[in-house]
Amino acid sequence: MKRPLHDDELALWRHVTRTVRPFGHLGPDQAFPAPAEPIAPLAPPPAVAGAPKTLEPRRLHRIAAGREGPGPRLDLHGLGQDQARAAVMRFLPKAQAEGWRAVIVITGRGLRGDGILKRRTPEWLAEPALRDVVAGVADAHRRHGGEGALYVALKRLKPR
Repeated sequence: MKRPLHDDELALWRHVTRTVRPFGHLGPDQAFPAPAEPIAPLAPPPAVAGAPKTLEPRRLHRIAAGREGPGPRLDLHGLGQDQARAAVMRFLPKAQAEGWRAVIVITGRGLRGDGILKRRTPEWLAEPALRDVVAGVADAHRRHGGEGALYVALKRLKPR
C-alpha cells in the first residue's frame, strides 16, 4: 500500500511538473546534442566472490511447503552487526550438528526495506568459516517472514 505524500513532497512534485518539458517541445536554441556513442545497456552486477549459492527450486519449494524443515529460527532483530554476525556463526554449525537440513534466519527488512542486517547476512553466510555448513540461501516465503527472512539450506555433516 502506498503512503500519501507529505506537503513538502507535493510541493516538490508540483515544482518538477511545472519546470520539466517533454523532449519534443524544446525550442530551436535548446536542442540537446546527439550522443557521441550509442549507450550500451547496463551489464548485470558481477557475482560476489564466494557468495552463497541460491537454493535449487525444488528444494526451496520443499522448505517453503514445510516438507523439509524449516527447522530452528534465528531472530537477529535488535542486534548490532557484530552481535548478529557472531550469532549466525554460532547458530548454523550447531543446527548442522543437530541434523537440521534447513533453518530460517530472520534479519528484518529495515525501515525502508534496505536494512543493514538484511544486506550483510548473505556476506556472512559466504565466509570461509561457513563454507562446509551452508548449501544455499533464498528469501523466505511470506508465511516465514518474506523479505525479512532467509532460508538457509545446510549441508549434511561429513562423517569423520
